[in-house]
Amino acid sequence: MSHATGTPASRVELREIGLSYADRHVLHAVDLSVRPGELVSILGPSGSGKSTLLRIIAGLQKPTSGRVLVDGEAVGGPRPDVALAFQDPCLLPWLSVDRNVAFGLGFARQPHLTRAARRERVNAALAEVGLEHARHYAPRQLSGGMAQRVALARCLARQPRTLLLDEPFGALDELTRADMQRLLLQVVRDTGAATVLVTHDIDEALLVSDRIVVLGSRGTLILHLAVDVAAPREAHVPALGALRIQILQALHDSMSTAPNASPISPVSNTQPFAHA
Repeated sequence: MSHATGTPASRVELREIGLSYADRHVLHAVDLSVRPGELVSILGPSGSGKSTLLRIIAGLQKPTSGRVLVDGEAVGGPRPDVALAFQDPCLLPWLSVDRNVAFGLGFARQPHLTRAARRERVNAALAEVGLEHARHYAPRQLSGGMAQRVALARCLARQPRTLLLDEPFGALDELTRADMQRLLLQVVRDTGAATVLVTHDIDEALLVSDRIVVLGSRGTLILHLAVDVAAPREAHVPALGALRIQILQALHDSMSTAPNASPISPVSNTQPFAHA
């Protein structure tokens, strides 16, 4: 992750983002910026609008108010330099691993690439996630962690300047999840992508993030938290524990005004700070 001297300009800027439907407000006045090489995690209770906010950044959904800027340009739809990965790897079962990684490079919104250039991108993406040996595997031959690596490689093949991830590791076992967290940090370091991660796991956010923001039950940002903890972070349990308490308190305060919402569980999917 980028911590160079000086503060680089924001690559992603959300300005007063709001989203409303006829019967409810989903997001209200959300301001957020993400710099190149920075990983920002979004936490919040179910229904707070985390995934919706990610879709708005990706240009897949229009906000009711406010605007999103990527590299200073207003987002009016999907961009070739913004990649989005979901919890489900969404691999096409009839394509091999390398063809799944290449899928989408020929779409109309993508820059035109020669066959050699596509092959080079796929090779580089597979090398980044450590799957060169599996390029000819079918999706049915992959473990859950390998499938998520393929999904991440498919994003990387687009050479994104902005990387968006919607709970990509939520269905993985603890050890595989830890491996994917380490891989994500390496990818952000190597690519310099401005990265936004939506997660339900407080410990995951504490272990991988430069900053954490918390969406409250009413769709407003209720906490901005810098995670200034030295690596390896799992060795600094008191510091992480103090940050965890701040997050839980913010969530508790938010939930006290919305009794029907489903909160984040104080107990995450993994043992606190036992991995990464």
